[in-house]
Amino acid sequence: MEWTEIMGHIGAVLSSITFIPQVLQAWKTKSVGDLSMNMLLIVLASTLVWLAYAIPLGLLPVIIANSIILILSSLLIYFKLTFKQAPQK
Repeated sequence: MEWTEIMGHIGAVLSSITFIPQVLQAWKTKSVGDLSMNMLLIVLASTLVWLAYAIPLGLLPVIIANSIILILSSLLIYFKLTFKQAPQK
């Protein structure tokens, strides 16, 4: 395995885990009021574009990372739509 491929896999792992702390925090607190729906939708859209790019080219690290990010960002969107918002002060 060449160093560029190793770096691709390391980058895929790091990219994939970026949303895990936020998903766990949102699940634990049932609070997503501070999350921007616009940001989540942009992440979702960019993930879909990356997958559309990577799948035909067979770029496995990009496919794996963006598949995981797709699941995690979809979870955050689901939480945003279903968790009750705290009353405004």
